[in-house]
Amino acid sequence: MNFNENELFGAALIGFDMIDGPFLKWKKEFSKEIDEVNLDDFAMNFYLSFRGGNAGKKPRAILYDNFYIVAFPQKLELCCLFMKPKGIENNLKQLSNIASRIIVEMEDDEDDVEEDTISKQDEDSNGDTIEEIKRLIINMLNDTKMSTPEMRKYFKLTNSQIWKVMSDLESSEKVIRAGKKGRAQLWTSA
Repeated sequence: MNFNENELFGAALIGFDMIDGPFLKWKKEFSKEIDEVNLDDFAMNFYLSFRGGNAGKKPRAILYDNFYIVAFPQKLELCCLFMKPKGIENNLKQLSNIASRIIVEMEDDEDDVEEDTISKQDEDSNGDTIEEIKRLIINMLNDTKMSTPEMRKYFKLTNSQIWKVMSDLESSEKVIRAGKKGRAQLWTSA
């Protein structure tokens, strides 16, 4: 983290009372931006964030949308430095793009594993169970749109199983395609 002293807009000391818990002991403002943070309300949250949890698993800094906090514990007290990040928007956009790609890759991998391990269930499915699922899907899609992954979760079906059910319903003109939501197909009743 590149530190610039101009980023510092406030400091606070959060004390700890054995009966009442964390409390704001004092605060110092270096600019008016500290008004964005109501320290009296957030003293408990900050204290628990930085002091709670397992030893060695505690954060040193927490980044919020408009500011970040770096905290330094001393005995039962916690000194918080409030800082305004400069030029972090581009980094967060790049990280968001990376996270989106990872999510898509992991979902695709998960679908492949499920299809491989449960593909035999397609053949073994009880005909009555599939007919019941079809009936429920038609009722669920009455006056609403729902994506294939959402329906899959309701019925605990694999990707290939839900697509087979939806294809059968589409062929019998009981459901129609209603657009896309990202990569997922939206369906509605006909």
